[in-house]
Amino acid sequence: MNNIITDRNKLIELRKKLKSDGKKIVFTNGCFDIIHAGHIDYLTKAKALGDVLIVALNSDESVKRIKGKNRPIAELSERLFVVSQIKAVDYVTVFEEDTPGEIIAQLVPDILVKGADWDIDKIVGRDIVEKHGGIVKNIEFKYNQSTSTIISKIIDLQKD
Repeated sequence: MNNIITDRNKLIELRKKLKSDGKKIVFTNGCFDIIHAGHIDYLTKAKALGDVLIVALNSDESVKRIKGKNRPIAELSERLFVVSQIKAVDYVTVFEEDTPGEIIAQLVPDILVKGADWDIDKIVGRDIVEKHGGIVKNIEFKYNQSTSTIISKIIDLQKD
């Protein structure tokens, strides 16, 4: 599949069709700036929880507000392309807000996932998903890796 859908109305229609087809939808979100082994492991585990994995990426402006003026490293079009090519990912979309609350409320996934660094009680959209009978999970990281760590390592290597 690996489709990029930036029109939210099209994604909502797709979600309705998938639901009527009995598909279990898994949803996650993030910046996915510099893709690393931790991302691939996380997305693979997320996909294994259901039939279809939808990944929502923060827009460039949203990433800047959350991560600071020097981020993202890769612009949105590149991040969309890279994430859309990951085997576990079925659909990729974008959200402009700082949190995915609005898109989660519109899609109402069956399973909402975030990394184990998120306390279940603090996962945005949890209330919506659980209210509709869905589940919220956090996924343990196999690789202790982050984009921030990679950036710091590159900066440190430049100092030598």
